[in-house]
Amino acid sequence: MDFINGIISYVSGLGSVELSYLFVVLFMFTLAIIDLTVGVSNDAVNFLSSAVGSRAAKIKHVLIVAALGVFIGASFSGGMMDVARHGIFDPGFFSFGNVMCIYLAVVISDVFLLDLFNSLGLPTSTTVSMVFELLGASFVTALIAHGGAGLEHLDTGRALTIIISIFLSVAIAFVFGLVVQWISRVIFTFHYKKRLGRKIGLYGGFATTAIIYFMLIKGLKGSVLVGFLPASVQHLIFEETMFFLICAFVFFTILMQVLYWLKVNVLKVVVLMGTFSLAMAFAGNDLVNFIGVTLAGFESFKDFVANGAGQVEGFMMNSLNLPATTNVLFLIGAGAVMVYALFTSKKARKVLQTSIDLSSQQNEEGEMFGTSSVARNMVRAVSKCVDAVTRKTPQGVKNWLGKRFAPLEEREDVAFDLVRASVNLVLAGLLIAVGTSLKLPLSTTYVTFMVGMGSSLADRAWGRESAVYRVTGVVSVVGGWFITAGAAFIIAALVATIMNYGGVVAMYIMIALVIYLLIRSHINYNKKKSSEKVDEKMIAVFKSDDQEVVWQNLKSHTADTLVHTLTFSAEAYKKMFESFSKDELRPLKSTLIRIVEEKALMKKQRRSETRGLQRIDQQLAFERSTWYHLCTNSCQQMLNTLTRIGEPMREHADNSFSPLSKHYIAEFSPYCNDIYKVLKDINDIIASGNYEASEEVSARAKQLKHSLATLRKEQTMRLHQSKGSLRMDFVYLNLIQESHELLSEVRNLLRGGNKFFAD
Repeated sequence: MDFINGIISYVSGLGSVELSYLFVVLFMFTLAIIDLTVGVSNDAVNFLSSAVGSRAAKIKHVLIVAALGVFIGASFSGGMMDVARHGIFDPGFFSFGNVMCIYLAVVISDVFLLDLFNSLGLPTSTTVSMVFELLGASFVTALIAHGGAGLEHLDTGRALTIIISIFLSVAIAFVFGLVVQWISRVIFTFHYKKRLGRKIGLYGGFATTAIIYFMLIKGLKGSVLVGFLPASVQHLIFEETMFFLICAFVFFTILMQVLYWLKVNVLKVVVLMGTFSLAMAFAGNDLVNFIGVTLAGFESFKDFVANGAGQVEGFMMNSLNLPATTNVLFLIGAGAVMVYALFTSKKARKVLQTSIDLSSQQNEEGEMFGTSSVARNMVRAVSKCVDAVTRKTPQGVKNWLGKRFAPLEEREDVAFDLVRASVNLVLAGLLIAVGTSLKLPLSTTYVTFMVGMGSSLADRAWGRESAVYRVTGVVSVVGGWFITAGAAFIIAALVATIMNYGGVVAMYIMIALVIYLLIRSHINYNKKKSSEKVDEKMIAVFKSDDQEVVWQNLKSHTADTLVHTLTFSAEAYKKMFESFSKDELRPLKSTLIRIVEEKALMKKQRRSETRGLQRIDQQLAFERSTWYHLCTNSCQQMLNTLTRIGEPMREHADNSFSPLSKHYIAEFSPYCNDIYKVLKDINDIIASGNYEASEEVSARAKQLKHSLATLRKEQTMRLHQSKGSLRMDFVYLNLIQESHELLSEVRNLLRGGNKFFAD
């Protein structure tokens, strides 16, 4: 009660100006909590992907280990990054109103950027986004407040250093991941369980020592936790570091060898230790950036209330030049929010899956990314280089290396093995620790992701069938990182411009806008997730060892796929004709976009179902596979036919050519309705599994084809005699021809379905 009364007394003592900015500060705290949640969703991939991808432990146990690291790292962090207070701009030359515009612009821009990247399933750098948001907002504010002379008060050199470090860290991490994993695989091979022996003690000792070094240099040094250590221990760790590491290496080498003899899986211990250390460093050094900006705004507000005398534009913020001192309650609260987000965030799982899919040893899985010309050219060039080197390599060396890299058939749910997982974590930790000791602002996101990509390439996870997809994915992710910097700068600059000119009123308008957009984004995301149902049938196909269970689930899943495609095709066909009849362009464009998406989905489903056929009885698979492929080929051709129907219509409408004549509309509408009904009837037959009416529906489709053939001849004669719009006549003729082809494909689909699903 006294606490509440104290708050009421404090608020009542504020003036109108202070009250207006109090609301802004409270809103910044709210966004900081959201920012922490979104940040964990984005950066969880840093410390979870190796343990989850290798199944080092149950996911709940991995999350517990990571959560401990996150909480300890956040709760004992040494500060909130002084870059938020005076690292990018000199606050002594900025008024209270200026810095509040800067900080509010940063937190608003940051939530949008990170939420966008998470929704796309792409990891990005939280450090880069914050730094460039600060730079963009302070750049505009300096121009508005002081003109061109204001740019002298910005530290642009730091931003340039970060950009250069990004380029270097991406390349170095990838190369080191490639080389170290290649050497590790040559030593241990994929059959590592039979080859550990005495090597595991040395490997475990080195890996554990590297993790300890990483935790000391990156995670512990400068933190509050150091104060709990005796002075002699601090001297040994931080002044006699090399001696300490040698002793640690000897101790852990002996310990790991003993654990191996006691039947303990040393590689799992290394992976879980690496997960803990990366999680601790991540929380202590990365995500605290989010509340650093908010707390800088809070400290500015407290200084203004105490000394500003209501002079928003006249009170300069020299106090921000002092080192940051953070209340431990804020640190503990930040750690609690991050742990909660780690266990509950669904977006974190999506970002995590992106990294695991790009590193997966399972080359036959459906790829998340398509192909690009850049990826195709890169893969082609590298393939030629590899072929050239292969031709010059002695046959004996090739045979020996081939045996070392002979893959071991793993479980379906394991993306890669423990050797690669341990290399990813140990090497990422070492590179980050070395970068930190050299005072390079490396990003944990960049380093851990690119080490994983390099190690997966060394492990030959990028085969000829998947390389172009993987390279496209990496290019997309890395490109997204660099886009982050530009987007962060521009968005923050625009927001800051509006608020600098509009004052508190503009701040309130931006706050209302961001609340609306966040609510809308949350609703849209939930709608999207509700439509993406977990495919339990395919999970059963790949996890069950009972061939009959596999067959029944595969049939059911295939029927669902065909029904989905038929339903979409029927609706798309009718929608395109009706839109073209009404000369409406937007529905035609949206339908063609949907067709492209359906083609990609169909390709993915076909790949998955074909793998499912490999798990049923061999004789049964031989009998049914022909009919299965007839069905899926027909579905793909149906979608291609719809594209050939829609493209000429879209082009015609887009150029505002003469619309379809009323005569043609009246003539073809009955055919459109009949074709739509045939598609729906075949859809109902496959969905129900009752093929008694299949002959009657097939006969109707055949009769429709004959009628369309007659109409096509009539239209051809009209075209030669036409004195009107030839463009419209050609589009109408194309519609008739492709409708004829659509009926042929749907009849083939019905015939194939009858054979494939027969008991």
